[in-house]
Amino acid sequence: MTHATPDDQPFARVQTVRPAAVEGNWTAMKMPDGGRAAFASLSYLMALDDDWGFGPGFYGAAKGNYGGIFTVGFTGQRRWRLSSSTHLAASLYVGAGGGVSSEQLRFGGGLMLRPELSLRTEVGAWYTGVGLSQIRFPSGNVKSGVGLAFTLGRATSFASFSPSDAGRLGRASQRTGLAFDEIALTGGFERPRASSRDRSGAPRTQRVGKAGAELRQYIADGSWWGVEAAGAAQGGADGYMEVLGQIGQDWPLFGLRSLRVGGQLGAGLAGGGNLDTGNGWLLRGGPTLRWITPWGPSLRLDAGYTYAPSGAYSAGYVRAVLAMPLDTAPRLLGEAPDGVVREQQLGASVVYMPKMRFKTGAERAVTHLAVNMSREFSSWLYGSAQAGSAAAGGAGAYSFGLFGLGVQSPALWGGTRLGAEWLVGAAGGGGVQVGGGAVTQAELWAQWPLGERLRLRAGVGEFRTVRGHDQSSTLTHLALSYAFGSLTR
Repeated sequence: MTHATPDDQPFARVQTVRPAAVEGNWTAMKMPDGGRAAFASLSYLMALDDDWGFGPGFYGAAKGNYGGIFTVGFTGQRRWRLSSSTHLAASLYVGAGGGVSSEQLRFGGGLMLRPELSLRTEVGAWYTGVGLSQIRFPSGNVKSGVGLAFTLGRATSFASFSPSDAGRLGRASQRTGLAFDEIALTGGFERPRASSRDRSGAPRTQRVGKAGAELRQYIADGSWWGVEAAGAAQGGADGYMEVLGQIGQDWPLFGLRSLRVGGQLGAGLAGGGNLDTGNGWLLRGGPTLRWITPWGPSLRLDAGYTYAPSGAYSAGYVRAVLAMPLDTAPRLLGEAPDGVVREQQLGASVVYMPKMRFKTGAERAVTHLAVNMSREFSSWLYGSAQAGSAAAGGAGAYSFGLFGLGVQSPALWGGTRLGAEWLVGAAGGGGVQVGGGAVTQAELWAQWPLGERLRLRAGVGEFRTVRGHDQSSTLTHLALSYAFGSLTR
């Protein structure tokens, strides 16, 4: 009797390769209090067909004394090809958030709209554009006139397996899914320097605990780039948020490839929580120590220094990191199987909280808009993350980031799945009562397939602060997601 080996089995192959783009823009505007500001953005757009694209993104204040204004949402874009190297694009961003509110500066419920019409010129995979746009918060008084916007983007591709291939061995000659190699959970604290101030000018030296997440891609042995986002979870700075890009390098320590020492640098936008980050720009750098475990995940210890160049905030930091492998750089075909296909989902969530408690003592219904992402670790266990902000209910500037684990049933009647998940993270801003900022959320859900790749999910659960009884509310969650298969190599 002969036994089948992995090489005898049919491997799942990439089913779809869609055009995609990473796009940033810069939009200047005059604020209602008379100050000059500018918003910087980063978006990921995936083509639905030859003309339409859609994807998540965020906007943050990057000019003027408005550090801490953030929104998270989605952009829909229509392109018209004008020549081999130019195209016209019409975009609409719908997001939620806000920040640094005052009597002169009101974000209302937090909903933000940004239409844009721009002309782009392409050079290889890169393109630049100039166009007309407007930023407005319909339920508040923050609204710009129609003005110039500038775009820088890079075309890429989105390769994926069919979701039905989940659990099968697969091979691919390129990275699949979102093309990141690792997703990590981060937790630690910052100790502000004596020179740090809050926005009123008072000293701000209380330690700030933070929780967040990170996506990383390795471009060579020990060299990486990535993006990270974190929020305050302790220390009276609820509402503080940061989104940074990073680069780094590490090397084997004592000749052990699994134990590595190196350093990393980061730059991006940050603010909120009454911390004075000036125009919002934040710089970070320091050493890292990484242990790649024999089981796949990596453990990391980071330390260093954080500095807001135009504000009055600087701090030393230390944090612990748990990183889970996603994809890796492709290997030559003909080697051992490249990996196992796991289902991922990326989508939009609307979360309704009927009784959110505010710091004034009032209770109001609040609606959140969020980006959600999940990835299977096995047929029954998955990891999940959500990031979003209030979009209705008078809590503009309230934002949150959550991550955790879930369990799910096999596909039942008509492909329906049932499941439960538990998330933890950081939240704050908008006058919502959340103590230090550490929050947790539990949910029971049901999910239905809408064709091969779309998923509709409805759930009920509870949201509350981790410590004390500052906040507790039931929730109703509705999500529409795009499902795809990617490799765990």
